[in-house]
Amino acid sequence: MMNRSTYLITGANRGIGLEFARQLSARGDRVIATARSPKKAKELGKLDVRVETLDVSDGESVASLARALSGERIDVLIHNAAIGSAGPGIDRIHPDAVEQDFRVNALGPLRVTQALLPCLRAGRRKTIVAITSGLGSISGNNGGGWTAYRISKAALNQLVRSMAADLSAEKFTCIAISPGWVRTDMGGSGAPLSAEESVRSMLRVIDRLRPSDSSRFFDRGGKEVPW
Repeated sequence: MMNRSTYLITGANRGIGLEFARQLSARGDRVIATARSPKKAKELGKLDVRVETLDVSDGESVASLARALSGERIDVLIHNAAIGSAGPGIDRIHPDAVEQDFRVNALGPLRVTQALLPCLRAGRRKTIVAITSGLGSISGNNGGGWTAYRISKAALNQLVRSMAADLSAEKFTCIAISPGWVRTDMGGSGAPLSAEESVRSMLRVIDRLRPSDSSRFFDRGGKEVPW
């Protein structure tokens, strides 16, 4: 495939990340898929992708990935690795739980972006996609709950805005996108969307991104979501 792009996907061992790796590799794109424990990622290992070890919450793990990819070109970086649960309400939630979600969901993408900027600058598309959540929308928070997750995803959204501003002169495209409520370990079996449906929709949005879309927050169908 002459014009195939190189995608790096964090948290690709299951769920949405695995489905991104599956669909992108199936259509001929080059995929670098990361997982904390590649040996345990049996389904990922069956795909025609390059698998690398990465714990986004660990600085040395991120640095090790950057060394392994030195000199590589990355066109699209998809920040997918995340943790979260409904958890207790604001009256009982422990700050440590918030800190744990924050380390993975917000600081993780910051670390990985910083470490892989040389690879992204060498790429053609210069695109950074953060898989966020409607629960991270500040104006949309009328129901409470999911406190630690909401806080961390709101921080991720702000990171996207900052990256978009700081990298605009280099024609980067940095966006946040919500996959919807998906049947994954996090979303649960009652969710209305399959990972296949969600990723197929998101890829249609990602494929048509331009630098003018940078700093925007989309749902899986390409509709703008309020920050």
